[in-house]
Formats: sequence, C-alpha cells, structure tokens
Amino acid sequence: MIRAYSQRLLPPYSGMVLIAESERARAQSFDGLNWEIQYLSGNEDSTQRQYRVQGYGLDRGYYQVASLKNKILKSFIFPPHVDADQVSESIHELTEFLSTATLPFPIADLYEYWLLDRTDDSPLALIYSCCEASLMSTFPSKNEWTALPHSKMRIDNTEQEDARNEPPVNYRFQRLIANRAGYNPRAAWFKREPDKQDGFPTMLVREDWAEQAHHDLCQRYLIRKAPRLLMLQSLSAEERSRLEMAARPYVLEVDQYYPLYPAVNDQQLMNTMRVEARLRRASPQTPEKTKKDKDNTIKELDKSMRIIEN
Repeated sequence: MIRAYSQRLLPPYSGMVLIAESERARAQSFDGLNWEIQYLSGNEDSTQRQYRVQGYGLDRGYYQVASLKNKILKSFIFPPHVDADQVSESIHELTEFLSTATLPFPIADLYEYWLLDRTDDSPLALIYSCCEASLMSTFPSKNEWTALPHSKMRIDNTEQEDARNEPPVNYRFQRLIANRAGYNPRAAWFKREPDKQDGFPTMLVREDWAEQAHHDLCQRYLIRKAPRLLMLQSLSAEERSRLEMAARPYVLEVDQYYPLYPAVNDQQLMNTMRVEARLRRASPQTPEKTKKDKDNTIKELDKSMRIIEN
C-alpha cells in the first residue's frame, strides 16, 4: 500500500514536495519530474514513523538508495546491513506507482501554525505546517514570519526606492507583517480541511492593508511569487486567474513548477508561457532584443502553441 501526498515547503513558503511512501521506502520530488528514493533501513517501527518537512533533508534512519530522473532509474550502493532484495523490491514498487500516478498528490499538511494579527487574533501569515497532530510539539516556538529572501526571489526596487537606499521589497514586507503582529507576537495551531478557507488568507498572508503603500508592497511580493503560489490547491478560479496573469513575466519558473499546478484557468496563456520558456532555454542569451526579434519570437510562439499538451 502506497500513500501519496503533497506538503508545502515551510518556512518560508517556497513551493511543494511530493511524497509517495510504502512500508519502508519513500520517493520525494520537488518538481514532479525528478525523484529521490529513500529507504528506512534501521529497526524503527515503520507504522509509527512520520515525516516533517524542515530543511528538506533525510530523516534519521533513511538512506537514499536510488534516483529517478527523466524516467531513468539509477540505483546507489545500499547500506551493508540491509537486505538488497528488499530494497530493490521497494524501489520497483515505488517506480511502478510513479509511472502511472496523477500529479500533484492531494495536500496533507492540514495542521497549520499561524502568526496572529495583534488587533483581533485572526490568522495573519502562515509559519509552519505538518501532516500529523503529533508533530506539532516538535516544531520550535517561532512567533515570527519570514519572507522568501531577495537572494532566492529577486524583486527589483523602483528608481526612487534605489535613490532612497530602500531595503529589498521582501524584507520591507516582512517588517510590515512583524509590525502588524505587534511587540509581543502570538501564534497558534489550527487544523484546516484543504477545501475550506474559513477566513484564512488563501495566499498564506493577509492582503488587506489600510495604507495604500503597504497594500502595494504586499501585492508586489505576491505578484513576484505567483509562479510558486499557483501550486496551492485551495485557490478559487478567480484567484488562480489573477496569479496566472501575474506570473506572465516569469515563464521559466512557470514551466519549472507546472507539473505541480493542480489546475489551470487559462490553458492558452499557460501554453504560451511554457513555449516561451522552452524557446528561451534553447536560444542564446543576448543583452537586448530588437523589436524585430520580439516580433519574430511572438510569431514563433504562435506556431509552437500546438507542441505543448496538458
């Protein structure tokens, strides 16, 4: 019996990990294409083990025994104290499952740790999540939300902001969240079903800001994060449409994360972005494109629309 599920990568939110696990082995992927296969080789009770995403590394007792990249399986050297036949059987079982599995897997990290708004204790920003209630106590008490840093997700300042030596948007938005949480921030665990919002921010942070400048800063952060936010499984059609349009300038990231998108609102737009991403990867990078180059690229995109399927 194989259990297959998705879990958000936190903190800060940066995407999803797909996990397929059998009794003593599991496969995990961060893009739906390349998989790491790991084996629980010790004497741990496999029925009681639990998986927590933090640091994205191997849990104690697990060994990486194979990888599946571009549908090519590569086995590694097994630990000497395990039964090679059992490991091989586990690898075969997982690869057979993945060959026909529908991606992405259903979300499983239903236990969420939220930073609270100081004015009414309403959910302000998501800090942690996990799949089992028993794991909540294993997380550190962290009443602070962190943005995806500028080094991982660049958001350019305006010329005016550069002239004033303003910090990156990511950092300034993180400070906005901290100020809204208050001097003595509070956080709390909640259990939520994936199809129910119940007042929780669908983008994992609150978007209602009294000052226009704060609202604009929030939107700049979310717009830049759109390719990653499209991996969320609880978005409405309207929210997904807004994010797909916001993701238009970031076609390389859209193509990278596409296998983990649970739905697509505008398939034609999505196809256009993915074709453009592939053309960019295939063509040499030049500092500046002429208008004629851009027109030719658009024509080539139109001709290539048919090569991508859902």
